[in-house]
Amino acid sequence: MATAKVLAGARVVLPTGTVTDGRVIVDGTRIAGSAPESTPAVDLSGHWVVPGFVDMHNHGGGGASFTSGTVEEILKGIHTHRLHGTTTVVPSFVTGETDFLTQRAGLLSELAEQGEIAGIHFEGPFISPCRKGAHDETLLRDPDPAEVRKLVDAARGRAKMVTLATELPGGLDSVRLLADQGVIAAIGHTDATYEQTVQAIDAGATVATHLFNAMPPLGHRAPGPIAALLEDERITVELINDGTHLHPAALQLAFHHKGGERVAFITDAMDAAGFGDGRYMLGPMEVEVKESVARLVEGGSIAGSTLTLDRAFKRAATVDRLPVEDIVRAISANPARLLGIDDTVGSLEPGKDADLVVLDAEFELKGVMRKGEWIVGPHLA
Repeated sequence: MATAKVLAGARVVLPTGTVTDGRVIVDGTRIAGSAPESTPAVDLSGHWVVPGFVDMHNHGGGGASFTSGTVEEILKGIHTHRLHGTTTVVPSFVTGETDFLTQRAGLLSELAEQGEIAGIHFEGPFISPCRKGAHDETLLRDPDPAEVRKLVDAARGRAKMVTLATELPGGLDSVRLLADQGVIAAIGHTDATYEQTVQAIDAGATVATHLFNAMPPLGHRAPGPIAALLEDERITVELINDGTHLHPAALQLAFHHKGGERVAFITDAMDAAGFGDGRYMLGPMEVEVKESVARLVEGGSIAGSTLTLDRAFKRAATVDRLPVEDIVRAISANPARLLGIDDTVGSLEPGKDADLVVLDAEFELKGVMRKGEWIVGPHLA
């Protein structure tokens, strides 16, 4: 075990709970169950060790767009998020022409085959013009199952999720198609009623795309999709915990109803994440980022985020005061399970990839390891 190393002395968050003065043994690219006495140790006293973050909804970062960037730019964006603890990412496309999206899906499927990404998410074009957010309305269309199938096929087995306004013509049939293909059908950018949302869940939808955002608000006579998505245990809800997309009370409401097992923290990041303010393109839409908030130049709609998951983790721990174990589930274990990759990532267990994040007592990122190699640090006091 010449490549083995021991990370010792930290509070280690395991699926069974937090172990104080814990040890994580790394052998090569994987977590191991034991190591010889002579194995070198890294003293992480006063720190947390948590699984690497898994982001299942991310449009870009580091100045790069996953929808339109070159391979080199996409890899730069992926690396930017790795520097912030996201060791596993699913790039998300915004709405575009079908031929463009199929071409992009083929390109990104190659990166998935190389292990750089964990799959592809199509956010649009099958979404409601009433709740389009930062999507080009002229490119939106109803979710015809044949067209949905065309996008999924273009991804060559690497499509992980498709966001749909399931109330549109063809929506329920498309949900059934996706479920049959083993692809997550996510309800989002929707103007559905409560009853229509229940129908979509019964048809096989399992995720709520950025709950609360781009859907009708909760009402006492017309509860809309939010009530249906919160009450059904078959649904995992995405949350963007950046302090802009959600009021803290909305986040607490989601955790109250879903518990730690049915929430997935996402970034919904665009190019400016980890890069800075300025003008950017989100698909064909121009975006201006001011003070880290992204909005469309025309209309002013929020246009994704500049969030990184280390910031989402810190906010959840320090502002929202969530138990660290629940944060780890939401930021690692739950998205890994949804994506069907929890046999290799999402928790610190022997045999899994040595993907982990080191945080200090104030939840500032101090180290990132991916497949046994340090990408960041560890920077220890």
